[in-house]
Amino acid sequence: YALVALSFSGAIGLTFLMLGCALEDYGVYWPLFVLIFHAISPIPHFIAKRVTYDSDATSSACRELAYFFTTGIVVSAFGFPVILARVAVIKWGACGLVLAGNAVIFLTIQGFFLIFGRGDDFSWEQW
Repeated sequence: YALVALSFSGAIGLTFLMLGCALEDYGVYWPLFVLIFHAISPIPHFIAKRVTYDSDATSSACRELAYFFTTGIVVSAFGFPVILARVAVIKWGACGLVLAGNAVIFLTIQGFFLIFGRGDDFSWEQW
């Protein structure tokens, strides 16, 4: 059930993003560049998980650096549509829809890691 719920929430987030681009009042597709931020946001976590093998340690410099880079990517994804709206490339309504889509998609990514990323026997080949 968890994978279906995550898929559904991801589809809702992408729907918000597409509505912010494709509605007749907005019609500008520049906000689709936030998909790059969505795609690269888990990469620091993957690298840190691969490099740090001891999961017993409460903190490591590599993991903290990965949190820092991930936070920068997420903040950039929320800042990009605001900057586009501020310089009048997109309308503020489109910015709101893109920000709503960002929130849903990043919560979906976080939910994926909370649900599927905790076990030691986790592997991508299990589905």
